[in-house]
Parts: sequence; C-alpha cells; structure tokens
Amino acid sequence: MKKSDSKQLPLATASIAGQAPGQFNLDPASDNYCVMGNPVSHSKSPRIHQAFAEQTRQSLVYQAIQVDDDDFPRTLDSFQAAGGKGLNITVPFKGDAWRSVDVASPRADKSEAVNTIWFAEDGTRHGDTTDGVGLVRDLSRHEILLQSKRILLLGAGGAVRGVLASLLDEAPAELMLVNRTVARAEALIELFRGYPALKAGHYEALSGQRFDIIINGTSASLNGELLPLPADILAQGACCYDMVYADTDTVFNHWARQHGAAIVLDGLGMLVEQAAESFFIWRGIRPETRSVIEMLRSVKRKACFVVRDTNNDSRDTFKVPAACPSNPATR
Repeated sequence: MKKSDSKQLPLATASIAGQAPGQFNLDPASDNYCVMGNPVSHSKSPRIHQAFAEQTRQSLVYQAIQVDDDDFPRTLDSFQAAGGKGLNITVPFKGDAWRSVDVASPRADKSEAVNTIWFAEDGTRHGDTTDGVGLVRDLSRHEILLQSKRILLLGAGGAVRGVLASLLDEAPAELMLVNRTVARAEALIELFRGYPALKAGHYEALSGQRFDIIINGTSASLNGELLPLPADILAQGACCYDMVYADTDTVFNHWARQHGAAIVLDGLGMLVEQAAESFFIWRGIRPETRSVIEMLRSVKRKACFVVRDTNNDSRDTFKVPAACPSNPATR
C-alpha cells in the first residue's frame, strides 16, 4: 500500500461532479480521489473523506462521479490517465472494478468485488474490498467480539459476500447463512469452502436455535419487510445489526428491540469504517471515525434506507422505497 505524500495545507475539497455521466475535472494542484457509481448524487463519501482529510491535515480533492451502466471501464481509464490517485466504487460497479484491477487482495478475490482502487507508480491497478473490515471494526467499536460466537447472517447477495471473509477471519464458533433461496447460500459455502464454522440453511431450520449475533444483509428493510425469524432466536445479551442505515429504526432493528436484543445497530458505522480503511490505503494514515459518525448522525434527513446487494453476476443492485423522496447512494 502506497502512502501519498502529505501536503502543508490541511485543505480538502469534496463535491458531487456536475458534469455529464463519466465526465469530471481534476485539480492539478491536489491529489484527486473519487467515488464512481450510479447513482451517486446522494453519496456520503465526499463528506466523509473531507472530514478525514481535515482531521489528518491532508490536502486532497474527493468528488462523486456518476457513470453510465456500460461506461465504467472507460471512465476508470480516463480517471487514471488524468492523474487520479485512487477511487471508491459503489453500485453497480464493484464486480466490474474487481475485473478491472491487476492485483486484488485475497478478500476481494473471494468476494469477486472491489470497492477501493489505487494506482502504483508503474500504473498497476490494485484493488481491495473494505466492507468486511468496516463491519468488523464497527462491531468492535461497540465492544462486540465475534470469536467463539454463534453468528446468523441473513442473505446471500453481494452485501453478504463482501463481508463473509472478514467475519470468518474472526473465528466464530458458527456462522450460519440463511437465505430464502438456499441454493445461493450453498453456493457461497462452496466459494468459501475450508471454513468448518460456515453453514447454510433456510429460515425453517432456525426453529429452536439461539444466536449471539444476527446480521441482516438482505434488502428486506428497504421494503419494510419483516423477515420470518423465530421469536426466541436471540441468545441472552444478543446483538442485532442491520447493514441498512436510516434516521429511524429499520424494520429489522425494531423487531430486535421488541424481542429483547441487548445491542441494536445499523450500518452507518460500517459505512464510515470502510471509508476509513480506504483512506488508510491511499494516505497511509488512519483517521478517527467516531466524530465522523456522530457528524453524520446529526444531519437531519428523511428516513431513506440504503443497502449493498448484488445479483447473480456480482453486479450491485439498488432499491429505494416509494416513501423516499430521492435515491440515497450506498457510499
């Protein structure tokens, strides 16, 4: 991982690119970074990385660039050729990003997705996925340890695929994947074979079981949908974590509180923690995250939900409930 040189002025600029899709302007006097996706107009990444840069006294420009669905390779080429230092990737391009790098981290190869790219001196493209690190760090920030715990992970799409390796690295006693289409969960078991703690099943198989940690990686909260979980599934002191985030409790987190979960969390902390890992990869300095999370919490906004998910070809999908006035970005 290459550390970019720090500048003297603690200046950071964050913006949403106003040009047509795939178009952008870089500042030749600064180190330039971006997030590419579709949509990105409500991305929190520029605000997050601006806060990180100011906190760590780094001089950089970070912008959000909207990219047409079939234009990611060209836009990536153009950004690198123009002197960009690195970028984040969000829906629907994480699979495309994985296929576009020369060197991928082991966890990126496992998930077949990349959300962070940086360019070496010789032009080599490196890629990593920081979602799993972000989730584990957010749990750790709340003093939730995964080692020797029974974990239930709901879903088998891109959100789950992107965090699975990091969760397994924490050595849980059991990590059970549950999905309505069991074949998709079983396919992930095959992809991550070699982990005896990893199991797959359907919701009916949960009867009579107890879990220390339940993580919702499905899009159910987007639609106000309650998952068919047994009322007595939570072990004493259990934690429930929804990878969706919003101003108010998601349906899943509301259920968790009603059924006695000791700790109930949403995915905003994960969003900031995975961004901090990207920032560290690029700049060689790890920012403090708590104040940034608190800053985002203080911003009053409509209760719009976001989620990371992918379909079978590892391209992310994006959904917004009808009650949401605009499309929030996943980063």
